[in-house]
Amino acid sequence: MSSLTEARVSEVRAFNRFYTKVIGVLQAGMLDSPYSLTEVRVLFELAHAERMETGELRALLDLDAGYLSRILARFEGDGLVERERSAADARKQLVRLTADGAATFADLDRRSADEIERLLARLPDSDQERLVASMATIRGLLAPGSAPEPYVIRPPRTGDLGWVVYRHGELYSREYGWGTAFEQTVAQIVGELDFSKDAGWIAEVGGRRVGCVFFVRQDDRTAKLRMLLVEPSARGMGIGRRLVDECLRHARAEGCKRITLWTRDCLVSARRIYQAAGFELVSEEKGTENGVELTEQWWARDL
Repeated sequence: MSSLTEARVSEVRAFNRFYTKVIGVLQAGMLDSPYSLTEVRVLFELAHAERMETGELRALLDLDAGYLSRILARFEGDGLVERERSAADARKQLVRLTADGAATFADLDRRSADEIERLLARLPDSDQERLVASMATIRGLLAPGSAPEPYVIRPPRTGDLGWVVYRHGELYSREYGWGTAFEQTVAQIVGELDFSKDAGWIAEVGGRRVGCVFFVRQDDRTAKLRMLLVEPSARGMGIGRRLVDECLRHARAEGCKRITLWTRDCLVSARRIYQAAGFELVSEEKGTENGVELTEQWWARDL
C-alpha cells in the first residue's frame, strides 16, 4: 500500500469512527430504544412496504439468514411483526409490521428526525448546506449505479455570484494549477456583469449549486458565452450541455446573430461541449497562467 493510499484509508477510517459516535451507533440501543441499528433498519424497511418476503429483506440489507431470523423472532416476541407463509410459494415467508410495530417505528422515526434537527441547529445555514452537499457527494461516489438526481436550471440569486468566483478559483487551482490571478480575472468578469442586458444560469442538484454559465452582450449583433463551470460531482449528467443550450436559446431570443467564447486548450470536456453545440475554433495563441503554459482559444458560431 502506497503512503498516499494509506493516508486516505486512515482518513476514511477516522471519519467512520467519528460519525458512528455522532449518530450513536456505539450505544447499546439506537435512540434510547432497546433495538440496535440493524434492528431499527429492519423496522424501517418493513414500515415502507406493506409486507415483504424474508429473502427479499435479507438481500436488501445484506444480512445473514440466521441473524435476520433471530431479529424477526425477537420482533415477533415483542408484538412488532407477524409472519406467514406465502400463498403463492409455501417455501417463502412473508413478514409485516403489526399496529404496535408501526407505532414503534413511527416513534423511532420521529426521534431520529428530532436528533438530526438538533445536530443541524448547531450549524449556520451555510455550513448546513455544505454538510448536506458533502453527504450527497459521498453517497453519489460510493453508489455510482444509483439513479442520477434530477437537476434544475435557474437564474442567479443573491450569493450566487460570490460562489461563481469562489468555485472557479478553487477548482481551476486544484485541477490545473492556476492561481489567484485567474480568480481575479473571474471576479472582474463577474463585477462587469450588467443584468439589464446580460443574463446567467445556475444549475442545482438537490438544492446545491453544481454549475453556471453567463450570457454577456457585446453589441447589437454579438454576445459572449462566459464562465461555464460544472462541479466534478455533477459531471456526466449533461448539465454542461444544457447550460450552453440555455445560453444559445437566450442569445437567439435576444436577436443575436453570433456568439463567441474564450477558453483554453486544456479544458477538453468544455471544448467537446462547445463543438457539439456548433462552435468552431476561430483563433488561438500561446499563453501562460500562474507559470503554466497553455493555449488560449477563441471559438464562435453563427445563430
